[in-house]
Amino acid sequence: MAHNLLKGKKGIIFGALDENSIAWKTAQHCYAEGAELVLTNAPIALRMGAINKLAEEVKAPVIGADVTVTADLEALFTQAMEHFGGKVDFILHSIGMSINIRKNIPYYENNYEFTHKGFDISALSLHRVLQTAMKMDAINEWGSVVALSYIAAHRVFPDYNDMSDNKAVLESIARNFGYYYGTKKRVRINTVSQSPTRTTAGSGVKGFDGFINYAEKMSPLGNASADQCADYCVTLFSDLTKMVTMQNLFHDGGFSFTGVTQAVIEQMEK
Repeated sequence: MAHNLLKGKKGIIFGALDENSIAWKTAQHCYAEGAELVLTNAPIALRMGAINKLAEEVKAPVIGADVTVTADLEALFTQAMEHFGGKVDFILHSIGMSINIRKNIPYYENNYEFTHKGFDISALSLHRVLQTAMKMDAINEWGSVVALSYIAAHRVFPDYNDMSDNKAVLESIARNFGYYYGTKKRVRINTVSQSPTRTTAGSGVKGFDGFINYAEKMSPLGNASADQCADYCVTLFSDLTKMVTMQNLFHDGGFSFTGVTQAVIEQMEK
């Protein structure tokens, strides 16, 4: 049930690839709550995904942009503001990539060329997006930026590999940039640490099925779905959370603060 929480607001959604992605769900939920949208992804992702289907559903233009290229981001914000007839109110950063994971290279043998590429796309891209937006004064006062993270930024999950490092830096950028953007323009910046979710990217992690089942047993409320994450993002884009900034917000059914559950103990005793 929609509540018009984002009526009159305009946002850019980074990273919608297919119907399994959190960015896709978030775009749908933002549109249902009254927002106007621009969708963006890397040119290669646009060719691989089905984003045009989403664009038609949420009545949004699709603007390709490589987040490792500042000129592309400048063009994105320019075109988005022309489309909206003004500045942006919110941004979702849902971007992550690890070549080391794709090629099954263990963390202790990481190929550094792959590591640098993944870092640039998965973490530094947030800084580049924010820096570009600030220089262009592209976000309205009291605007909101949300980047998707994961608890592996804080704890060791072996098969998450160098994405753990990327997410740790992502969260640090959100905190640091949140200070500067907050003092200058009252723009708030947060990260959401989501449950393991069956997205195209998440499913590529080795042992994902076993871990998602473990997380379900370890979470008092169970794993949070992509749709539920989208709802949470909507609240962070809305005016109901105007004083929340520089936070890493766990959206994981309680997994992050649970030492062990009875279900896990019983499983281990079998």
